[in-house]
Amino acid sequence: MRIALTILAVAALASVPLWLRDPYLLNALITTGIFVIGAMSLNLLLGFTGQLSLGHIAFFGIGAYVSALTSLGFDIGLPGDLRLVHAPWPPIAGFVLAILVAGLCGYFVGLLSFRVRGAYFVIVTISFAEVVRLVALNWVELTQGPLALTNIPSIALPLPGFGELTLRTKMQNYYLVLVVALTAYLLITRLVHSHFGRAMRGLMENETLAVSVGIDVTKTLTLAAVISAAIAGAAGSLYAHYIRIIDPEVFAFINTVTMVIMVISGGKGSLAGPVVGGLIFELLPVALRPVMAPEAQWIAYGGVLIAILFVLPRGIVPSLAQRFRRRRSGTTALAPVALTETAVKERA
Repeated sequence: MRIALTILAVAALASVPLWLRDPYLLNALITTGIFVIGAMSLNLLLGFTGQLSLGHIAFFGIGAYVSALTSLGFDIGLPGDLRLVHAPWPPIAGFVLAILVAGLCGYFVGLLSFRVRGAYFVIVTISFAEVVRLVALNWVELTQGPLALTNIPSIALPLPGFGELTLRTKMQNYYLVLVVALTAYLLITRLVHSHFGRAMRGLMENETLAVSVGIDVTKTLTLAAVISAAIAGAAGSLYAHYIRIIDPEVFAFINTVTMVIMVISGGKGSLAGPVVGGLIFELLPVALRPVMAPEAQWIAYGGVLIAILFVLPRGIVPSLAQRFRRRRSGTTALAPVALTETAVKERA
């Protein structure tokens, strides 16, 4: 059943550019897909280890800047009248480097902050995001500061024997984002159902018991942070090469809040939760824009969020799945009773 629903969902998503001709809506779907990837990466930490990272946008932004700078090149001064010059590399190399650098940053943040979990971890991640934002804002020679990095090249895919395919159109970028999102989803699914995933869940549910059976807390959480940060870096790279302009506002706290809303509303700890939550809360403003003033849109946005959390407190996906299981179990339980009553009547 789940496999069939997954195949149908993927087929439906793949068909969208074939019938959706509105470039504005297609653009909204592309940016939604990018932030859904970021939300999936956050869910790996929040949903499966119980660690809330309110600085998760830092890894997204690091991926965006690393990929952009790798593709554009740079020439910066160093102490001692030295200069560091980097010639532009292909955007696909920037995409790979974005994943590696973001993952490396996730390793150091995890290694330092998972020794102080809970509220301390939240503070460390927020501080890290703010430090990175200030670096991007003030290192003008490298990042252009508030002037932004512009003319970031689109991603080009190498085609052996045919040169390369530069993804310039919205349809091409839509399918690129869809492929990366599916890859991230499959990777997270594989991780969650592996021994490593069971270790993460064990730490979240009962850390003392998990430690007693030999699970290394810091190692497990740090590895989760690395994978989560790397996926967020990939999302940031896609964002940079699609928007083609990056400034320090990419590190804005509201972007982390958006990802948290996607995860919580969709259902943290569920694989499909961030996808469902992301589609709803990223596309909701698009749907409300033609019929509501900006102020009213935020009120409606908050109202929908409160309603979902009130009616479906565990999130959309887990709550609906639980209700579906209850109905099925109720039907199954009633069947033997009905058969027994029929048999009694026949014997009488």
